Amino acid sequence: MSLEIKVPTVGESITEVTLSQWLKQDGDFVEMDENIAELESDKATFELPAEKAGILRIIAQEGDTLEIGAIVCTIEEGEGAAATPAAPKADAAPVAATTAAPAADENPDSYAAGTASPAAAKILREKGIDPATVKGTGKEGRITKEDAEKAQVAPKAAAAPAAKAAPAAAPVAAVAGARNERREKMTNLRKTIAKRLVAVKNETAMLTTFNEVNMQPIMDLRKKYKDSFKEKHGIGLGFMSFFTKAVTTAMKEFPAVNARIENGTELVYSDFVDVSIAVSAPKGLVVPIVRNAESLSLDGIEKAIAGLAAKARDNKLTIEEMTGGTFTITNGGVFGSMMSTPIINAPQSAILGMHNIIQRPIAENGQVVIRPMMYIALSYDHRIIDGRESVGFLVRVKELLEDPARLLLGV
Repeated sequence: MSLEIKVPTVGESITEVTLSQWLKQDGDFVEMDENIAELESDKATFELPAEKAGILRIIAQEGDTLEIGAIVCTIEEGEGAAATPAAPKADAAPVAATTAAPAADENPDSYAAGTASPAAAKILREKGIDPATVKGTGKEGRITKEDAEKAQVAPKAAAAPAAKAAPAAAPVAAVAGARNERREKMTNLRKTIAKRLVAVKNETAMLTTFNEVNMQPIMDLRKKYKDSFKEKHGIGLGFMSFFTKAVTTAMKEFPAVNARIENGTELVYSDFVDVSIAVSAPKGLVVPIVRNAESLSLDGIEKAIAGLAAKARDNKLTIEEMTGGTFTITNGGVFGSMMSTPIINAPQSAILGMHNIIQRPIAENGQVVIRPMMYIALSYDHRIIDGRESVGFLVRVKELLEDPARLLLGV
């Protein structure tokens, strides 16, 4: 007797998903609740678990777009332990099919016993690299996407099949004047990002105002207390918590920055601040949310951001963790951005852009000194926020960051 596994309901506004990757192969024995596939919606990537133990029979193929309720596969009753020795180890599901044969040749003491994230497993399969030969730098030895991208094919693996070695030996693609092209289907997430960004540009009166922040006081504070902070709270003290705290404090004076328009005629003011933090994930930019950021301490904000960022890197964010948000902070500085005009994350009315910290000469007490300076940008919807409010808000954020004691005293 077989059981049909269907695409589950993942959100009110989601009507279809894309089958991005099978984590098990057709005919494999799977355990109940073992993840067997990755599904991608226009908001997040999530895993599909087996609803009972048995033999997997694949119906939908990778890349297929499926409606909610569509049949993905079936699971037949049967014993498969002998055919799939690695099956009982659920955590190894994403790489079990590629590691079974070569694992015996590897020294198990040479690498961490972690597993690969779904994104990392896919990259390693495309490279033909055994995950057992890659040392993971993630939590508990988990192989991250960055680990997979840096991984190189071992000499013995490259020399084994002549057919695989041939493409690597052909330098034709590097010839000057070559005009190669390749096409990739846009993911649901990328299509949604594109659609939303165009809509924001067309439907809002977006404007950007700039200022600069002397980061020396915060850097001095971090240097003095970072060790004791980490020892007490178990988390590092970063810049993002200071910016989040400054933003939520400034909003008490400029509530319009935390407002939104609904139904075209109503202004909705929130007395809480759910801060969306822009994070670069393997499949695109995502904005998980730190709920009630206005009530969190610096360590509480750091822990919330670290947890969400880890989930984003492993494509583990849920729809709920990315739904809502009243204000967004994005940090292009981690990629070296000097200045930019960030686009509003609708239906929010404003977004703060952080940038690279550069040592620059400034005038201080009548003297020219070198200080670590950062440009900050506030893009806002002029339909809701006036120029006085936008400039005043950004100046207030600057004041709080340049004198961190204000954040603690609330002045």
